[in-house]
Amino acid sequence: MNSSSATSQAPQLIYLVFGADTYHQEAVFSIASALAGMRETPDQTIDIQVFSDNPAPYAKLPVRVRPLDNETRAAWSAPHGYHFRTKHEALRLVLKESDCALLIDTDTFFLASPMRLFDRIKPGTLLCNAFNPRYGDHRQYPLHQVLSERLAARGLADDDMVQLNSGVIGLMREDAGVLDQSIALMDEFYPEVSTSFNLEEFCLAVASYRTKEVKECSDLIHHYWSRKQLFRAKVRAWLAKHGDTPLSPQALDDTRQVTTTLPRPPTWKRLIYKAATAHAPSMQRQFLREILYGCAWHKNEFDRACSSVWWEKAQENAEERMQRALESSELKSWLSHWPVSMLLGKQQEVIYRHLLQHGTRKK
Repeated sequence: MNSSSATSQAPQLIYLVFGADTYHQEAVFSIASALAGMRETPDQTIDIQVFSDNPAPYAKLPVRVRPLDNETRAAWSAPHGYHFRTKHEALRLVLKESDCALLIDTDTFFLASPMRLFDRIKPGTLLCNAFNPRYGDHRQYPLHQVLSERLAARGLADDDMVQLNSGVIGLMREDAGVLDQSIALMDEFYPEVSTSFNLEEFCLAVASYRTKEVKECSDLIHHYWSRKQLFRAKVRAWLAKHGDTPLSPQALDDTRQVTTTLPRPPTWKRLIYKAATAHAPSMQRQFLREILYGCAWHKNEFDRACSSVWWEKAQENAEERMQRALESSELKSWLSHWPVSMLLGKQQEVIYRHLLQHGTRKK
């Protein structure tokens, strides 16, 4: 795999990573899963580029790290400081240097060789992660309420436009103009719809509507934007095991053990948990079931790493419903509900202490 040449004609796989360690952890695992997938296509090559403020996490990976300083980030986010605008800028830069490029979010992992994604990028095509509902299905949101008439008058979009998820953006160089148009739309619309977190991917959908064949690839990559903490726990477990040797055969094999499955107990066990919590006060039932979900044993070692996430989510969900923090005495009392305490056994004290620490960290 050629990973050092700035002008290589190999397809370019791009990551944009800055800020908290969590994002770097996600990126390292995503890259490892890509390398694992490349073993399915040993006669083909890709280059991997990482635009980052911290090169250290990538030292043991065959990637090209491109410095991303604060000044560059500010310029790429201008004129309104829109964080997600940087994705388009990074991809646009690489497409000036290469024939074909694919930018992928860090919270992803590959289910197949990256070459299968690149196979879907043809002239006149935009590759995205997945299709979202039609524009007209979201009439209650600002993107429709504020912009629909204007977009229709300009012939740019209508209610039949399919929106997209930009966890993946893949283009040929000759189609990079769609990024120019999307950036221009972001800059124009941001002051009016700045609360719309998905403005970037919405503008990309508008820019490509009727002008590009849009394809998706959710069958080839998993984008864990939902239930993110559970998948991050799996990733941390993989890093704890393989962080020092991410390219070893076992490390690459184990990327396939980090599955798309949410680590939930089987149906029969969930029924037991439901029965055990049936007579708990109504405010406590969901909390206790989620605590018990975290106690279920899983054959997959990376699924087992999610236990504490279930416990923490149980606490956070309960506090959100109550609109206040749980007191330590309440935690103790809730975990002592008799049928549940029988199922928890010695884990009851472990969970109690873990949640006390979690509550302290959140303050």
